[in-house]
Amino acid sequence: MKKQTYLLYSALLTILIAAISCAKYLDKKPSNAITTPSTLSDLQALLDNANRVMNTNIGPVTGEASSDDYFLPANFFTSINEWGRHIYKRAPYELQYANDWSMAYTPIYNANYCLEMLQKIEKTKDNTVQWDNVYGSALFFRSFFFQQLAWIYAKAYDESSSEKDLGIVLRLTSDFNVPSKRATVTETYNQIINDTKLAGGYLSPLPDHPYRPSKAAAYGLLARTYLSMRLYDSAYRYAGLCLDIKSDLMDYNGDSDVGNLTANYPFKRFNKETIFYVEMTTGGAFPLILPLRAKVDTVLYDIYEANDLRRTAFFAVSGGYPNFKGSYAQSTSNFSGLATDEIWLIFAECLARRGYSGLEAATSNLNHLLKHRYNKDSFVSLAYNDIGDLLNRILSERRKELLFRGIRWSDIKRLNKEGQNIILTRVFEGNTYTLLPNANYYALPIPHTLVEDFGLEQNPI
Repeated sequence: MKKQTYLLYSALLTILIAAISCAKYLDKKPSNAITTPSTLSDLQALLDNANRVMNTNIGPVTGEASSDDYFLPANFFTSINEWGRHIYKRAPYELQYANDWSMAYTPIYNANYCLEMLQKIEKTKDNTVQWDNVYGSALFFRSFFFQQLAWIYAKAYDESSSEKDLGIVLRLTSDFNVPSKRATVTETYNQIINDTKLAGGYLSPLPDHPYRPSKAAAYGLLARTYLSMRLYDSAYRYAGLCLDIKSDLMDYNGDSDVGNLTANYPFKRFNKETIFYVEMTTGGAFPLILPLRAKVDTVLYDIYEANDLRRTAFFAVSGGYPNFKGSYAQSTSNFSGLATDEIWLIFAECLARRGYSGLEAATSNLNHLLKHRYNKDSFVSLAYNDIGDLLNRILSERRKELLFRGIRWSDIKRLNKEGQNIILTRVFEGNTYTLLPNANYYALPIPHTLVEDFGLEQNPI
């Protein structure tokens, strides 16, 4: 057990040193001494080490690969390894290294290291801005990836059972000698919420770069978290606070951040909707949802009306089925950070869930988003008298807008708790596999090595 933990954190220490190198910290000639990051500039460099460590090619992908946003044609089955086949079938499997779990704990480790080192750096009048940014950013990164893990490896939050349901491992230290244990779902979400609220008090309203956290990002993360917990009043509050800081939307009718809608990648990376930038990993289960391979079902594709510009911007039809091309990463990678379109949809949904008192405001907010998405020459503002019809339209727009962002798996879990009765089916090699609402499998298997070597409890299947 100690050996595996040692190897894990040795690898992470290598990442720390590499991050400082990449940030041009080691400008002098190499020496035999190991340099330990210790100054505020060092710690900021660790948090700014975006590629494969903190922002890009690091976000979990298995939830998206398990969702119903896509299917694979039979001719691709032979190119999928055994692990991928089980994920696709939504069948029990032994998670192999490297995986979403191991990768997500890399930024968490960095965040914990920074928080510990900050305890040794006095906060002064001269360094307050930098100290606050490092502290708030470290808390935010840890919370962000805790939430990503919880969405995949824990059951949906349910007040009636979450005090006993298994959550994730809440690593709050970089010390590998501290044993790991699984928290409950309640403890997991309490940690995410408390850390994110604390982070928001230290961060600036907007960041110097979308790779960096901000107060707007903290509010957005809280809105996203509370929504997944079905605590809609709190989600509404923080969505509003986020939009008070940043509410920009790209106009698909013509915008400097939007190119030709028929292009392979129409949207500019770091576009005006981006609040906080993260990409899913291109390892692990990513080959299942590789845009050139994964097909979007025509039932979903047909929800997009002819004058809905997302139909052209998000999809290219090949072989009779559409492929997704609308990532805000401007590449085959999937954007899974925070963006204003998601926050507008959270705000509208939470208003609608207030009942008829929120109908007019929810409709107005939904129309605000849609006029940026539909052909301006043919779009007619929506009007609703029935709150149920409005809520259904908002949820439909959420499905259409947030495709392949790592959100759908959590949404299915949440909406089935609301009684939506979403049943997932997959056909693989002539067999049909069905996943019923609220099944144990919605908390995906954790790596079996953690069960064997650390004694962590495996999710029930």
